[in-house]
Amino acid sequence: MLPTDSTLFAAIIRAPFGFMGIRTEPFDDRQVQGDCLSELVYLPPRLGEKSAENHVAERAALQISRYFDDPDFVFDLPLKTVGTQFQQRVWDAIAAIPRGQVKTYGDVAKLLKSAPRAVGQACGANRFPLIIPCHRVTAAGGIGGFAHHDEETGFHLGVKRYLLELEQVPEYSAQPDLIAAKSET
Repeated sequence: MLPTDSTLFAAIIRAPFGFMGIRTEPFDDRQVQGDCLSELVYLPPRLGEKSAENHVAERAALQISRYFDDPDFVFDLPLKTVGTQFQQRVWDAIAAIPRGQVKTYGDVAKLLKSAPRAVGQACGANRFPLIIPCHRVTAAGGIGGFAHHDEETGFHLGVKRYLLELEQVPEYSAQPDLIAAKSET
């Protein structure tokens, strides 16, 4: 039997651009019991909602909704972080970018004494978009890619534009709503 969206996620919640899938896993530290957030996934409008299966998925759903109501909201969730030391450094640098601002891949690379392409790859490996706001990292000449997608009129770049507009980033506050256009087709 192939997995379906409802079996892959501990919750699926409605988002302004479609849905967000919430994945959780048991925390593997012997001193701490419970689940942790293992991934957030942007999902297109064709899916449906799924009630939270556990307390962490419920907390994540509530906090994501609060973020969409107030982009200054600060997340407080147990995360199952995976990644190389370099990826962790990139994600820490991204997490320090304030709401309403963006940095280029080159800016982050310069800060970390690395290359812009390596920063972009680390952004694409981020399993916690919104919490580690990789949408705040753009290309020097435009919006750049998002979640390993770079189709100019694609769903993922529409999500990135939406998030930058929600956070009132001046350069992106008047962008066309590509998400609405995509969902109408």
